[in-house]
Amino acid sequence: MSEQSSPDVLVGCEECGLVTVLPLLAGGQKALCPRCGHLLAKHITLPFQRPLAYGIASLIMLILSVSFPFMSFSVQGISQEITLLHAAEMLSQFRNSLLAALLLLTVVILPAWYLSTVLYLYRLAGRRYQGIDVRPVTAFQKRLCRMMSVAEPWLMVDVFLIGVLVSLIKISSLADVGLGMSFWAFCIYTLLVVKCVSMVDRTWLWLQLEPMMPVGGISPGDCHHSINHVSCHCCAQLNPLPEPGSHPRCVRCHGRLHPFNPKQSLQRSWALLIAAVIFFVPANLYAMMITVSLGKEEGSTIMGGVILLWQLGSYPIAGVIFLASIVIPLAKMLALGWLYVNAQQVGSQRQAILQLKLYRITELIGRWSMIDIFVVAILVALVQLQNLMAIFPGPAALSFASVVILTMLSAITFDPRVFWIESQPAEHEANATTTLTQQEEKLHE
Repeated sequence: MSEQSSPDVLVGCEECGLVTVLPLLAGGQKALCPRCGHLLAKHITLPFQRPLAYGIASLIMLILSVSFPFMSFSVQGISQEITLLHAAEMLSQFRNSLLAALLLLTVVILPAWYLSTVLYLYRLAGRRYQGIDVRPVTAFQKRLCRMMSVAEPWLMVDVFLIGVLVSLIKISSLADVGLGMSFWAFCIYTLLVVKCVSMVDRTWLWLQLEPMMPVGGISPGDCHHSINHVSCHCCAQLNPLPEPGSHPRCVRCHGRLHPFNPKQSLQRSWALLIAAVIFFVPANLYAMMITVSLGKEEGSTIMGGVILLWQLGSYPIAGVIFLASIVIPLAKMLALGWLYVNAQQVGSQRQAILQLKLYRITELIGRWSMIDIFVVAILVALVQLQNLMAIFPGPAALSFASVVILTMLSAITFDPRVFWIESQPAEHEANATTTLTQQEEKLHE
């Protein structure tokens, strides 16, 4: 069975809207949009075996990560030992059930579901590729594939690990900290999850599950301004233009289509961004965590914690917290606001590419602001030494988590095709029938 239904499969770039021909890819190759450089599809070496191997190994390490002691904290003969799930449990006990749910979802539940879905879909794709399973793909299987792409940005296993390391350095000067078997299993689990996610490409996977459906009236070089198609953001299928006022679904994956509507996209993104700015104020004014030592209670704001770490000589950790909790959220909100203000303004193709690069950076760094929330979760679970010392989550923790989530949603709902206005020169469209392919480096397979 061929990897694509025909040599002239057309796809629309989700970042600039250009319709191009997707070539047949060999192992280790990827296809890029000739206009903006966005990744259209990639084909890793041993495409069915490697995701299955990494997925199984990741699930095994996840089971080990939640089955044994994670960390221990001891001072003056009093000790506290926690498991990975204990961190969420302690947050729930202190009336922070939303933060507990966020921790469980992003670190345990969603990654476990994602990995299980990858195993199921890639096994199915492998069987279909070999001709063993020729049955039509069911609606349930299509829904799983759609949900997998939605869940991917919310996997924060790597961010949690950095938060754990920051927590270790913050409290290592106060008492003896021990690392359990689950900590080392979690480190391996993080590396395996990151590697497994890097191997998944939804466009290539959809080609194995179900071939592209041909749609007439569309040719290479068309874009969202041609007003003759709607590109599916989930499976990359080009769909006929829907009727006005309807709620169209993709003819291939049955996912909800999003016709180009810059006004609606900007309104939603602005609303989420303004909400994030509002939450950013209490997140910095109120205490992120409250420390009780020998009966004395002291609250610590984000900036206060950075200053304290700097005074104690922990300059790298102070820099990490300042960067992740102050600089990145503020820079992301300012960058998104600037992009939204300048969207749809007449400019050159070079300017559109620069705006698109800034947008990609904001999407990439936004999730790392969650480090401070995970630091609080670890410290709250670990430092509970009766009347000697205890740490509790402060009122700013939930506000700060809201800032991170809202800015991520604002970037996700924004349609970057607004950067490419109709009057821009289409100097690359003449070459749109030949999509750029290049050998993928092993580190990015």
